Amino acid sequence: MAETRLTEQVAVVTGASHGIGAAIARRLAEMGAHVVLAARSQPPLQALAEDLSRAGLQATACVTDVRLPEHISALIHSTVQRHGRLDILVNNAGVGAFDRPLHETTLETWDAIMETNLRAVYLAIAAVAPHMIERRSGHIVNISSLAGHNPVANGAAYAASKWGLNGLTYSVAEELRGFGIRVSVVCPGSVNTDLVPGQRKDRTKMLQPEDVAHVVAMLVTQGPQSFASEVLLRPTARP
Repeated sequence: MAETRLTEQVAVVTGASHGIGAAIARRLAEMGAHVVLAARSQPPLQALAEDLSRAGLQATACVTDVRLPEHISALIHSTVQRHGRLDILVNNAGVGAFDRPLHETTLETWDAIMETNLRAVYLAIAAVAPHMIERRSGHIVNISSLAGHNPVANGAAYAASKWGLNGLTYSVAEELRGFGIRVSVVCPGSVNTDLVPGQRKDRTKMLQPEDVAHVVAMLVTQGPQSFASEVLLRPTARP
C-alpha cells in the first residue's frame, strides 16, 4: 500500500491503551498524525504517549471512560479546541463476555457491553459529526467483529452489540457521505488480545493487532472518489 502521509491531521482513538487500539494509534502516529489516545486507565495510556513521543511522534493521552457521555463530549470538544480540527475518529473501545448463555447474563453485564460497544459510538459520532460536516471531510472508523455477522454461543450480548454497530455504521455512512465524510467498519476475526475467549493453541496463527491497524491505515488514505464501507478480516490459517 502506498501510504499517504497524515501530516497535520488529528486522530482520536478510543481504547488506545493496549491491544488493537494501541496498534492503531501507533500506526497513525507513524504516518504523521497527532493522535489523541483515549482509554480509562491512565498508567498504560501515559506510557504509550511517552513511548510515541520518544520516537519523535505526536501523541496526547486523554483519560476517558466511553460509558460516560460527559467524558466523550469532553474528549471530542477538547481535541477540536486544542488542535482546531479532528480528521479521524476510530471507535475501538470494546468489552465482551463469553462465559454463559444469554439467560444467565446479568443486566449489569448486558448494560456494560452495550454502553461500551454501541452507545459510546453513537455519542462519539454525535459529538464529532458537526465539526466534520463543517469541514466537509473526515474519517470515522468503527472496529466491530465477525461476531457482528455470525452467531456466538455464550456471547450473545457481545454479538448483539456488534450486529448493532454494523447496522449503525451502514446507516451513518449514508447520512454523512454527502458531506465528504467516510464512515467504515472493520470486522476482524479472533485477534491476539486479552478479549479472546477461551484458550487458543497457537496465538501466532491469529490475527495480530497490527493487522487491524494496517486496515485502518488503508481506510484513511483512500482517494477522495471512493471509500470501503466494510472490511472483513480473517486469519490465513485457522488458530
